Amino acid sequence: MVGAFLLSTMSFGQSMDTPMSLEGVLSFNGSSLEWTAPTLRFRYFVNENIAGRVQLGLGDGMGTPASESWTFYENGDGTGATGTAEINRGAWNAQIGGEYHMSATDRLSPYFMLGINFGGGSYSETWTESDGTQYAQGLSAQVDATSSMFGVGVGAGVDFYLVENLYAGLELGLSYNSMSMSDVTTTVTQTAGGVSTTTTTVGGNASMTMIGTGATTAAFRLGWRF
Repeated sequence: MVGAFLLSTMSFGQSMDTPMSLEGVLSFNGSSLEWTAPTLRFRYFVNENIAGRVQLGLGDGMGTPASESWTFYENGDGTGATGTAEINRGAWNAQIGGEYHMSATDRLSPYFMLGINFGGGSYSETWTESDGTQYAQGLSAQVDATSSMFGVGVGAGVDFYLVENLYAGLELGLSYNSMSMSDVTTTVTQTAGGVSTTTTTVGGNASMTMIGTGATTAAFRLGWRF
């Protein structure tokens, strides 16, 4: 009871004595909460109502694994020679934006946000004695591609101060992102009768746009003002 009384008399809201904050972002993947894209966000309050923010994260925001390893067998019963396929992915995302904080209570600080999203990624596959889907004697290949992303996000959120300068928050919004995939380079080597033949193809350039909530605009947060 004493602790509750002390907490109820403290002022937890925004203060220009603590103009900066650092927080971790917990993403929503559509069905559950998970660290799909480990993200850190830094904010700087220009005044009590306006803050700039920079956000950095890893991953594509969709929970895609960074690497996969597959083994294929010559025979359907899992016997005989084996082939493999190794898949490696790398991605990063970032956001630069601002927030407008409305008049706050002692604990609650609601705000609106606008951000510019950008990022990039890489993708590679290595096949050994396989075609990437099944065992293939004498066949090996290397597949490489890169991607880039640019977009904008708008939304609204709220900070709830648990104790002085320590807050939990929720942010929801809408994002529009455009992703471009570079030409996919595929180098295939086929060995038969002791003779190896290598061919390289370039193609598969693609782009797509995505509208919806994502790691940059749908998140639970825990942060510290200092």
